[in-house]
Amino acid sequence: MPSPKPALIIFNPVSEAHREQIAEHFEVLYAPTPELAAETIAAAADRIEVALSIGSIGITAAQIDALPKLKLAHALGVGYEKIDVAHAKKRGIATSNGAGTNDTCVADHTMALILAMIRNVPQLDQLTRKGFWRTEIPWPLHVSGKKLGILGLGAIGEKIAKRAQAFDMAIGYHNRRQRVDGAHTYFPSLKALAEWADILVVATPGGPDTQHLVNADILNQLGSEGYLVNIARGSVVDTAALEHALRHGLIKGAALDVYEDEPHVPPSLFDLTNLVLTPHVAGWSPEAIQLTVDKFLENAHRLYAGEPLLTPI
Repeated sequence: MPSPKPALIIFNPVSEAHREQIAEHFEVLYAPTPELAAETIAAAADRIEVALSIGSIGITAAQIDALPKLKLAHALGVGYEKIDVAHAKKRGIATSNGAGTNDTCVADHTMALILAMIRNVPQLDQLTRKGFWRTEIPWPLHVSGKKLGILGLGAIGEKIAKRAQAFDMAIGYHNRRQRVDGAHTYFPSLKALAEWADILVVATPGGPDTQHLVNADILNQLGSEGYLVNIARGSVVDTAALEHALRHGLIKGAALDVYEDEPHVPPSLFDLTNLVLTPHVAGWSPEAIQLTVDKFLENAHRLYAGEPLLTPI
């Protein structure tokens, strides 16, 4: 990095330890709330050269335009749906993300959700604590051998598929285009995939192109014995349609790690016993978060060294 250290604004929550690691290379301006972001930009706009955020918080066109010396806009995670990449590129600003840093963690968590959802782990835990034994309750279903449909067979989807194969699951997927290297069954429409699958996993990017892709029609195709898992972005699933389907037995169960209005989870979901909820932690582990910081620093190093970025958007 050049000396003195270039100024970096961070728009998302980052641990003190990781801020200290980043501070070895940058003057860190920590602004994890909209108010702090506005104040920091107003005070230091003429010095900030790098902006760091995550997909669900983003970097707006107005923020980009307010930073005349901005050289790099980086998304710590894989998603960058609220970072105005097109505007950044129009300004000649480099863009990159944390591709590959949390794929394994997300895939692990996805399998945990599938197992918890189908084997009724949360309910069994509570019933056991209340003194119930296996002869007094409905038995949970088998997981192995089910048909797994993946909406978005990218790097994360591939790792989910690999884990599912260990459970002898058949794998199908839907992307905008069929993968030439795909070893799994391609479905030309999401509707066809949902009709075939026992479990539909949402692993596609967020943003306007995928808004409410999983709607009432898709849930109806999944059917009364089907399950939905969303570890991608809350915007991909129509929450109201999902709640209706769960309440009326139109699908058997669901598991969500992401929500449409994060960090707010709709209270109307809380009484649903056929729904497993986790607080957007699928991609979070000490190992995964460390990798996101390391990959950001590698991209930044390459930027200042005049080398190609490691994970350009």
